[in-house]
Amino acid sequence: MNIEDLKTKPHRWLVTGCAGFIGSNLIETLLNLNQKVTGLDNFSTGFQYNLDEVEQSIGKEKWQNFTFIKADIRDPEACTKACEGQDFVLHQAALGSVPRSIADPLLTNENNITGFLNMLVAAKDAKVKRFVYAASSSTYGDHPGLPKKEDLIGKPLSPYAVTKYVNELYADVFATTYGFKTIGLRYFNVFGKRQDPYGAYAAVIPLWFSSLIKKTDVFINGDGETSRDFCYIDNTVQANIKACLAENENAANQVYNVAFGERTTLNELFYLIKDLVASQFPEIKTAEPVYRDFRPGDVRHSLADISKAADLLGYKPVYSVRKGLELAANWYINNIK
Repeated sequence: MNIEDLKTKPHRWLVTGCAGFIGSNLIETLLNLNQKVTGLDNFSTGFQYNLDEVEQSIGKEKWQNFTFIKADIRDPEACTKACEGQDFVLHQAALGSVPRSIADPLLTNENNITGFLNMLVAAKDAKVKRFVYAASSSTYGDHPGLPKKEDLIGKPLSPYAVTKYVNELYADVFATTYGFKTIGLRYFNVFGKRQDPYGAYAAVIPLWFSSLIKKTDVFINGDGETSRDFCYIDNTVQANIKACLAENENAANQVYNVAFGERTTLNELFYLIKDLVASQFPEIKTAEPVYRDFRPGDVRHSLADISKAADLLGYKPVYSVRKGLELAANWYINNIK
């Protein structure tokens, strides 16, 4: 089934972490496709204003197809209630950030492993058709190979990476033990509208947009030649929906890289962002980054092989880093205060 075909074939979807960056983009797309959507969030890292923005974007008529549950995935009963009657689960709720996991591994474990297992059990018991969950490129750990291929991983470099790998192990066990269909999506540096530029663990792209717009220093950890495979949010949304709709009998019970498939250094990224911001704020044309020490737990280079997702899910990323940044720039310039 093509994604656009959903407009005439409504299903019931549960999106956990729906008030967060990726979750809010997922519910916006699904509601625009005339789907019935339930969202679950405890607002630990998500925000009501993200939901308000989605409502304003899609209009009140489509918003009526959305049901919100304020709850915590660490509560098994809440997970059970949320999964009842759902066709698909898109599990995005988690505590992200490598530095946060190093600072508080217990809290990361509670959310990302116990919370994940609660959702997995609830979805299995509710007999949902497919459970698609946010995995992470951090699972590749210290494996030096590029591009990253799904079956070649190294040792985890942070508690966060450990939790995301455990998610994959649990999903695989549920597939073999219970015949439950899951798909893990290893996200590579997703960025776009509604990605929080504030807080101690802000991702690099929104943080740099914010710093340049506010004319404060942009810090680069290391020499700036660290590289990442940055992936615009609309590519990620496409992968989630296609993971649910994939009809290839070999598609389920797998993990997939979700990225664009190109490497960008932090130095290149800085100048791309600076040029976009300078088009509205010419005074920052002379801005230069401030370099500091490498950050513990970070890998040096990351690049995804996305051929498996292309072959089995029909994943075709449309937005390059440059195009995604152009779209993201409009949102940040209009929303950062």
